[in-house]
Amino acid sequence: MNRTIVFLTAVLAAVITFAAASQAQFGRIIEVEGASVGGQTISGTVVPFREVTLTAQIGGRVTLVAGDEGDYFDRDEVLVAISDDRLTAQRRQALAELRAAEAAMRNAQVQYGREVAAPRSRDIGQMPGMGIPSMFDQLITRPAGSIAGLGDPGLERQVDLYSQGVGIDQAAAAWQQARAALEEIDSAIRDTRSMAPFSGLVMRKHVEEGDTVQPGQPLVDFGHVEFLRVESDVPARFVGRLEVGDMVRVTLDIGPTEVDARVAQIFPIADPQRHTVTVKFDLPRGVPGGPGMYADVHIPGMEVSDAVVRIPLSAIVPGGALPRVAVVEGDGTVRMRMVRLGAVQNDSITVLSGLQVGERILDQPAADIRSGDRVDGMNAPRATPRFR
Repeated sequence: MNRTIVFLTAVLAAVITFAAASQAQFGRIIEVEGASVGGQTISGTVVPFREVTLTAQIGGRVTLVAGDEGDYFDRDEVLVAISDDRLTAQRRQALAELRAAEAAMRNAQVQYGREVAAPRSRDIGQMPGMGIPSMFDQLITRPAGSIAGLGDPGLERQVDLYSQGVGIDQAAAAWQQARAALEEIDSAIRDTRSMAPFSGLVMRKHVEEGDTVQPGQPLVDFGHVEFLRVESDVPARFVGRLEVGDMVRVTLDIGPTEVDARVAQIFPIADPQRHTVTVKFDLPRGVPGGPGMYADVHIPGMEVSDAVVRIPLSAIVPGGALPRVAVVEGDGTVRMRMVRLGAVQNDSITVLSGLQVGERILDQPAADIRSGDRVDGMNAPRATPRFR
């Protein structure tokens, strides 16, 4: 009894092992379907992820142009400097005026405090003669005149306090004006330095040391090129085939190199003259080349044709001088067939000849598979999405 159980267990293990080996050898069966046709190829240009043109904010002589085209700079590093000798002299003058305004404001505050503590209207020492005439005026003349309605010492004191308060306000206004002039000059001095707005490369220099520039004149083109994009003017009739986030095939004019690019931005307005819409595509990191390079953007078609099929790249039999696929016939027999391949898109490839829609092929076949092998007992054909 125990021998029988051991024997059956061994047979079952062998069957499972054989099935697993067959699965690993032959792969799963997929059905060939039609591919989209009517695609278009649009020219484009590789551009930096971000690009700015730094312009002169103030006129003067260029004293520094840091680096050459292609040199890398970190954020806030000085790229171009303009002479600030005249502004430095103006700053010294403005600083002196600010200090004078500060002294005048302190003096006005002291005068106001003295008026509060010792009013001039009651100062008996204002008149000469040992203070006798002033004392007579304070003790006799002014009280008598106030009784007769000819004067008001309290009003005179209020006027003197108000006058000193106005002096403080005027001195404070002069100080604020001097300080604003100093800040304006400091801002102009900062404008003589063109700083890198982000980390990137100098793409083009428009000036050299010693040149005289005017406000608004371009100095350098600066770009963030760690990530690159392709900018293309797509005819309006093809824009409907694209959505942000879609992946399209792009051929770079170096190598040439084919890569997958993501639709990053679709402009909402078309050019009224050329009737095209600007579309930007994000390129993978580390692609060869740089800004300004030519690129072809392959816009996918919208209609599915039975004359053109697309299969996964994993369905191509590894090895061999010519591309082959393993076609599964109705009785489960494998037949090796040569195919003519077209363009690659994502993880699929177009088959120009050798396959027809509806045929069954093996996905991920082993390199040692041969015509005549049978795949009886394999998984049934599995529906796959149409390739675009």
